[in-house]
Amino acid sequence: MLKQRTIKSLTRAVGVGIHSGQKVEITLRPAAPGTGIVFRRVDLAQPVDIPVNTHSVCDTRMATTISPGGDPGQPKVQTIEHLLSACAGLGIDNLLIDINADEVPVLDGSAASYVFLLQSAGIELQNAPKQFLRVKKPVEVRKGEGKSLMWARLVPHHGYTLSFQIEFDNPAVSATGQHYVFDMGSGQYKREIARARTFGMTKDIELMRSRGLTLGGSMDNAIVVDDYRVLNAEGLRYDDEFVKHKILDAIGDMQVVGHPLLAAYTSFKGGHALNNLLLRELLADAEAYEIVTFEDERDAPAGFAELAPAW
Repeated sequence: MLKQRTIKSLTRAVGVGIHSGQKVEITLRPAAPGTGIVFRRVDLAQPVDIPVNTHSVCDTRMATTISPGGDPGQPKVQTIEHLLSACAGLGIDNLLIDINADEVPVLDGSAASYVFLLQSAGIELQNAPKQFLRVKKPVEVRKGEGKSLMWARLVPHHGYTLSFQIEFDNPAVSATGQHYVFDMGSGQYKREIARARTFGMTKDIELMRSRGLTLGGSMDNAIVVDDYRVLNAEGLRYDDEFVKHKILDAIGDMQVVGHPLLAAYTSFKGGHALNNLLLRELLADAEAYEIVTFEDERDAPAGFAELAPAW
């Protein structure tokens, strides 16, 4: 049987929220089979649990934000995508996350620190079948027209692949790889995806800060690009780090559905909003998906049965 996974022991991290600039502490705890991933706002007089699911997403501007039932008036947790991407990359199904502020710490701007934290805590197999969401027919969402067109699509596939194409009006970004395809069954998540950092253009950062965003951003946790070059002294971690970070984000955004996917995901210029819209479109059609388990690991897609570093 292909089993669910959690961590063996609790682990903690302290950092700043990239948008809020607040110091944040999170504690990751093991969780029972079937729990899923649940954030708990422990800084409130009455702690509030926020289970991660598609309909708990209440905001997708600049990051993925959740609240109970997706109610924007309720307590929130922002910028969950990098941590969720790490969970997906290691096959973590069940996790309790105590957090003492409203934004997950950005750490180094990638998922690598969260991969390290999860692996340091140890990954444990649980005596319950791992549940996958298998896409049964194509689902697509589109937005804009002409040069502003963006789209995202899920199609049936015995495995989980992600294909992303970016297009930015910036010479420094355009000089790097614009398209990347990643197979989650390859065992290369930690090496090929996890270290890709979030990025921003200097002209956009100034505007966002005037609106109270990216207050915690710096070259320690993001790639910063002006009109012509990458400003970080160490340069890029990958030749195609920009598009790889978009795949990292997409992995986290799609993990919001609550199950690892069996599908081929493709996106052209998409982002958090389009990813959540795609999941909502999928779940709106009961004939478009099914929940499956693998009693015999040999029936699962290649690479899905290995323990950490897993995908």
